[in-house]
Amino acid sequence: MSICHQKHFPVMLAEVLQALCPKDGETYVDATFGNGGYTEAILQKANCRVIALDRDATVLPRVEEIKQLYGHRFDFRLGRFGDFDKLVGENINGAVFDIGVSSMQLDQAKRGFSFAKDAPLDMRMSQEGQTAADLVNTLPEEELADILFNFGEEKKSRQIAHKIAEARKTKPITSTLELAHIIHQVVKRSFDQAIDPATRSFQALRIAVNDELNELQKGLEKAADKLISGGRLVVVDFHSLEDRIVKTFFKNNSEKTIHVSRYRPQQTSTSDAVFGFASKAIVPSAQEIGLNNRSRSAKMRYAIKK
Repeated sequence: MSICHQKHFPVMLAEVLQALCPKDGETYVDATFGNGGYTEAILQKANCRVIALDRDATVLPRVEEIKQLYGHRFDFRLGRFGDFDKLVGENINGAVFDIGVSSMQLDQAKRGFSFAKDAPLDMRMSQEGQTAADLVNTLPEEELADILFNFGEEKKSRQIAHKIAEARKTKPITSTLELAHIIHQVVKRSFDQAIDPATRSFQALRIAVNDELNELQKGLEKAADKLISGGRLVVVDFHSLEDRIVKTFFKNNSEKTIHVSRYRPQQTSTSDAVFGFASKAIVPSAQEIGLNNRSRSAKMRYAIKK
């Protein structure tokens, strides 16, 4: 779902297809449809079926395009991937997750995900529930600081939360540039700094608004339940909080090698393991990063069910 502006590039597509290994007659889930890049590539790779999920109804025109091309081989279901078990009733051969905000959402200024252009402070992927403006203007200062620190890993979270609390006494904070300006008063941007210092706070608010980390944990668990033996779960993520959840999930649910003695063969604990194999993190090639700068922070992990 992290896609270049104007032309859409699914991140680590070759690696995802290699890990997922689509085969004729099988069923796969693209749990984060976005612009349909993974979905279409899977459908082209094999004569298989793809079920796509997305919580954002603005993807529906793209859904119709793919439906016209692939007919009964493609099925779309609107909803959060945390409800994977409710959305996907059947057993599946594989699933792919591309975690975080899509570039289509970033590129739609009115959605309020980015401060590149001034827009309402929204950030809702499903366009339902509390907005980022609601959180910024109503949460107690301490709770707001916790969000910025825990979800954005922002070291100056207390100072930023205090500055926000002071500003909202005068008037509600309603726009992206307004919030970015407040953050910049605390965290100054140096000329050689590649990433804007407001980025961490915006990320934190987006994660809170969309309950992204809980959704990820639930989605992984429920997708794993639906996989048949030999089924593959592939995840592409973009920052350390997500990657920690994915890494821990795969580690805690995989077979563990037991080192008994240097003179005896290794033994494997298989009692409650879900996966027989879990990969280490795989990162994009330098060539891909050169073509699509948004892929620079991506990591891919995959696991194969026992």
